[in-house]
Amino acid sequence: MASTQGTKYSPVAMGLHWLIAIGVIANWRIAEAGEHAATQADKSAIMGNHFAIGVLLFAAVVLRFAWRLAKGTPAPQSGHAGWERMLAKAVHYIFYALLLIMPLAGWFAMSKYGAPIDVWGLFALPPLPVAADPEGAKAIFEQHATAGKIMLILIVVHVLGTLKHTVLDKDGNLFRMLPFGTAKP
Repeated sequence: MASTQGTKYSPVAMGLHWLIAIGVIANWRIAEAGEHAATQADKSAIMGNHFAIGVLLFAAVVLRFAWRLAKGTPAPQSGHAGWERMLAKAVHYIFYALLLIMPLAGWFAMSKYGAPIDVWGLFALPPLPVAADPEGAKAIFEQHATAGKIMLILIVVHVLGTLKHTVLDKDGNLFRMLPFGTAKP
């Protein structure tokens, strides 16, 4: 849904975009650290942070998605080719799908261990009412890791596309998601 808000995203959309982007990258690095932890206790502590951030990222993504549905987005820039618009739309839809599915899959997998997800003592997500299945949980976490790799590839595609438009095409595409600078209509 496009809106009449001009060439830039709203300040709320910008803030949520950058919060989610930074959170995803930080959470990926935390998961990597957990995978290489020296002891199981260290891994559990590190992954506890990964799970907690995942819960908060899920909430931010739901808010971002609701904001996008309610407020729309700026109209696509007129100078972009049809294939560029289709690729951008596909990347964004896959981002949203992964950003919603990955935390839910993590919660589902943790539930198969019968474990709640503690969010730094503030609150905990109880396990879902599913049968205990540690092997099934491991398989889900493997799929979760694969989805994370796909997410990283999409981040690279997204950044390269933004840089192409901003540096080569000089259409100010990057500035659509920043509170400064000018983007062309």
